[in-house]
Amino acid sequence: MRGALLISSGALAASLMMSASLGAQDGPPGSVPPPATAPAAASAQPASTAPAAKSHSIVVPVGTHLPLVLYNGVSTRSAKPGDPIYLETLFPILVDGKIVIPAGSYVSGEITEAKRPGRVKGRGEIMLRLTSMILPNGYQVSLLATPNQASTGGADSVDKEGKIKGDTDKTRDAKTIGETTAGGAGVGAIAGRGKGAGIGAGIGAAVGVAAVLLTRGPEVELPRGSTLDVVLDRPVYLDSARVHFTDPGHASTLPGPPNREPVRNTSPY
Repeated sequence: MRGALLISSGALAASLMMSASLGAQDGPPGSVPPPATAPAAASAQPASTAPAAKSHSIVVPVGTHLPLVLYNGVSTRSAKPGDPIYLETLFPILVDGKIVIPAGSYVSGEITEAKRPGRVKGRGEIMLRLTSMILPNGYQVSLLATPNQASTGGADSVDKEGKIKGDTDKTRDAKTIGETTAGGAGVGAIAGRGKGAGIGAGIGAAVGVAAVLLTRGPEVELPRGSTLDVVLDRPVYLDSARVHFTDPGHASTLPGPPNREPVRNTSPY
């Protein structure tokens, strides 16, 4: 009986010790065990940032007209392929109601063809190619444009390919031949009366024709201040982030060339 009590006492003591151990591990009754601590991240991740707003292209379409004024004069008398030309826009260009090319923007290009007028036939010709534009804020873009119209003070014209052609001088040529013919006839009439008049007229006509054949027709002249209307042959793409204009711009004041009559060159060279 005593042995049984000893066993019971030992079992009770063991049970109390186990309960104390569990109580120390689990905490007081009704408490929630603390959550397991997550392992530290290997490396701290940077905070995500919103992507910067991307700029887009503003398109100035093919066929847009750019009115320009010429800074440096050009003439078939001295022009040659590769010579530079410098111009300036006269009027602001808008896309979707916003100013994208203000007046006063610089345009540059080069002469691609220059042909002097012939002695017998053939008009003077100049071909231009515009390749670059600088906006008033210094932003530079490429372009490709050719003349559509030209106001040079003379009767120069522009064909469908953008070639500027000089005027002819047929009226003056006819007048020259007529004057020399009449003069020759007069001299012949005085020298040989009726028969001499016919001979003199023939000689005078020959002299007039020679004067025409030995001299060149009118040169193509684009004086400083000439205005050109050019048309874009391909679209111009502008970065919207660099095109913020609220002022229409201001073109330089250049006097236009005076009106002039076509004049045949006195020299055949």
